[in-house]
Amino acid sequence: MVQLVLTLIIYLILVIPVGRYLYHIAAGKHTFADPVMDRVDGAIYKLGGVDPQKGMNWKQYALALLGTNAVMMTIGYVILRIQSIPLLNPNGMQGMKSDLAFNTIISFMTNTNLQHYSGESSLSYLSQMLVIIFMMFVSAASGYAACVAFIRGLAGKTKDHVGNFFADMVRITTRVLLPFSLVGGLLLVWQGVPQNFSENVVVQTLEGTYQVLGMGPVAALEIIKHLGTNGGGFFGANSATPMENPTILSNLIELYSMMLLPGACVITFGKMVGDGRLQHQKTPAQENMLPTHPESITARLFGKEGRSIFLAMGILFLVGLSLCYWAELQGNPALAQIGLSQSAGSMEGKEVRFGIAQSALFTTVTTSFTTGTVNNMHDTLTPLGGMVPMLHMMLNCVFGGKGVGLMNMILYAILAVFICGLMVGRTPEYLGKKIEGREMKLTALAIIIHPLLILSFTALAVTTSAGQAGVTNPGFHGLSQVLYEYASSAANNGSGFEGLADNSYFWNMTTGIVMFLGRYLPIVIQLAIAGSLMKKNYINESAGTLQTSTASFAVILVFVVYIFAALTFFPALALGPIAEHLTLWG
Repeated sequence: MVQLVLTLIIYLILVIPVGRYLYHIAAGKHTFADPVMDRVDGAIYKLGGVDPQKGMNWKQYALALLGTNAVMMTIGYVILRIQSIPLLNPNGMQGMKSDLAFNTIISFMTNTNLQHYSGESSLSYLSQMLVIIFMMFVSAASGYAACVAFIRGLAGKTKDHVGNFFADMVRITTRVLLPFSLVGGLLLVWQGVPQNFSENVVVQTLEGTYQVLGMGPVAALEIIKHLGTNGGGFFGANSATPMENPTILSNLIELYSMMLLPGACVITFGKMVGDGRLQHQKTPAQENMLPTHPESITARLFGKEGRSIFLAMGILFLVGLSLCYWAELQGNPALAQIGLSQSAGSMEGKEVRFGIAQSALFTTVTTSFTTGTVNNMHDTLTPLGGMVPMLHMMLNCVFGGKGVGLMNMILYAILAVFICGLMVGRTPEYLGKKIEGREMKLTALAIIIHPLLILSFTALAVTTSAGQAGVTNPGFHGLSQVLYEYASSAANNGSGFEGLADNSYFWNMTTGIVMFLGRYLPIVIQLAIAGSLMKKNYINESAGTLQTSTASFAVILVFVVYIFAALTFFPALALGPIAEHLTLWG
């Protein structure tokens, strides 16, 4: 327990300066990297024919994002199909079959990194670098760019554009992803993660048998997979293997890498919205405008609005972490019945060097921050322990992926102020803008897409022979495997209950469709909401305005999220992990 508390305290210390740095990049303010990076950015703009000062409305921004991603998908698909060429292919990998290549390219372009293959036996080093690592950078940058455009729309500093997609993507890549990855990658190499272009090495073990050790540019992939909340591993066992995660220090580096930027995005939101509010308040005050008060320390660090959002996300995260940690400490009664001691908790599928605490933390973090990397096998978690990562992917707003998780939580915030407005008979307001019919329709549509994709495709899988063929466990756990797979796909997470035989035409195609729709439909709708709100006039706070920067609103937000989850997902969870738990402990 002490190590969990210390790990989270260090995270809070780290996330604040990173959030301020990210805010300066998003707001176009001066940073220490500008003297060098301005020249790098200028060369990229000139090469690409981009005018970074040219603003885009939300439709142009969305089209630029979709078009850029589509071109990258096409090129990446071709590389996967022809990777058998003798270029950076020392292990002689063959080209991917069409349906697996389709699934893989969508998976990595949508920041999901769901893997229906093992990287050490399926990808050449050329594919690992030009497709996998490259996609990890651009998919993360695309999600962050969409988030920044969304925040600009909410802040309403302008009424005609939300920024320039190409400029946003370039700035986050050159000023955050590349330098952070360089430092983090060197730290991982220091801890023993391979970084080379050698062919695999065959070694003789102490027992006298032979083992193949995978080589390749592992450290380069490892750091951006976490920093960009991607999750796809160089090896099939992901960060549970010492080749990707050899020490407790490398485990902490990977933990903080996937936690930092999603948390920093919340601080960026709070600071940018605060800037917008300050700009609007420079206009003559209205008679019913409330007097201003000095900001507290937390408001200065996180921004007033960012503080309540961060608190709500933190509450959801801590509830999930506590349940997962407690459930794994209880052990597994099925293993106890065959004589295996459960005094250390349920250690099945876990690395001894990490134990229950770091395994539970990693499990909760990777699905809360929608990264998808694993340092233990989620399929072997206890039923309630496995329900936590599944539920957090269903919520898809417990910090979430870099940028996208914040956008999802803002939708729940809009829903919360709408519900509170109905209770008091007042037109709801959020961030100084009235929430009316158009915004609520778009918000409801964006929120409902996620459970619709998960539940409808789960129903399809369990009622068709092609879907049932992939289920290797009968009963409640088999349903959990299917439910987890589509929750992971829709949330752009990528982790899985690996007992599922998912490398088939049915699973490759259906999860590919879910990943694509689960990524791009919400982003487009969210940008439309931002485009609608930014055109509205700012309304100064009055005595009847619901305060959305308080701890009480954070609690309201948590209840709204859980109520929505209960209404949509509880029946499915009751048939899966909850029923399995009652069976084991009955």
